Amino acid sequence: MREVFVLGVGMHPFGRFPDTPLRALAGAAARAALRDAGVGPREVQAAYFANALGGLLTGQESIRGQIALREAGVAGVPVVNVENACASGATAFHQAVLAVGAGACDIALAVGAEKMFVGDTGQTLRALAASADVELTHDMGLQFTAIYAMRIQARLASGSLALRHLAEVTVKSHRHGRLNPYAQHRKEVTAEEVLASRPIAGPIRLLMCSSVSDGAAAAVVCSAEVARRRASATAIRVLACQLRSGALGAGREGQLSTAARTVNAAWEQAGLGPEDIDMVECHDATSPGELLYYEDLGFCKAGEAARLLEDGDTCHTGRIPFNPSGGLTSRGHPVGATGLAQIAEAVWQLRGEAEGRQIARARVALAQNSGGWLEGDSAAGVATVLAR
Repeated sequence: MREVFVLGVGMHPFGRFPDTPLRALAGAAARAALRDAGVGPREVQAAYFANALGGLLTGQESIRGQIALREAGVAGVPVVNVENACASGATAFHQAVLAVGAGACDIALAVGAEKMFVGDTGQTLRALAASADVELTHDMGLQFTAIYAMRIQARLASGSLALRHLAEVTVKSHRHGRLNPYAQHRKEVTAEEVLASRPIAGPIRLLMCSSVSDGAAAAVVCSAEVARRRASATAIRVLACQLRSGALGAGREGQLSTAARTVNAAWEQAGLGPEDIDMVECHDATSPGELLYYEDLGFCKAGEAARLLEDGDTCHTGRIPFNPSGGLTSRGHPVGATGLAQIAEAVWQLRGEAEGRQIARARVALAQNSGGWLEGDSAAGVATVLAR
């Protein structure tokens, strides 16, 4: 494959925008990314549009990308609609990287957008529950929070985690999110407030959960030749971008998780390992999920996540900051946009443009996005390694 670079990124803030339709959210993010890249809409040769819930929540099916991207002036080129649960955004990015890397085009646009505030929270929750095998989970009311809760309960029972760790990682996420102008929740919380908030599932409390959210994010990817021709000093190289689906029997003991298999493939492609990474954006649909990813992604051994948190290694000023954007819990989780929001944050950090939350000496970043639920594990996963 050819070398691939991220030339520009953009976002529409995450939050509650009841009067803003999906196409407007997507158009704003796409225009911002094109502007950041110095690319006109007519220079885009292929586009990939990520959206997971639009059919169920707005009734628009089939051509969501063709509709939304017209808002940014992108039309007449191949537009591929991507739906891959919460990993939709990173999957769209993966497809854009493959297209450029294979030489099918020189400039591609990946956009992810979700409109989750539709005036009926129950409808939104039912749509989210459909990102699992509905024949098996029919009428169970099983949400991602309950799935996280079951995994966390096992860690609490083993003694490798305590309730205070669940609260402390939530405090950290909100502290980071306060510094992010695109974040949905920009208010710090205390451990006492976290543990006093409403119980949702098992040990998971309300303030540990990502919220219903609207938003969009986008990235322009290009070939090395385009990056050189434009003399772009801010282009970020894609060292690896790997997509995997849940394996047969993935939930069984001893089987590597989808996240672990995906990131291992990314390490192999990039020729790097966890020790080479300066920051991580991971898929913490509940904030304690970040603790699980410390181990799944190889940043510590099994049972050592609590120590990594306690030592301050994963905070904004630590050895390996996790979710400097605030993560899904604080930044927000408009499903189809999340993976591309992770890419945008990583690019800003690597370019030294992350405003008041800039990480010192950030040169290599990992973005990890998960989606859906199947046989006790994520149904889809994407891991991307980016370098300055």
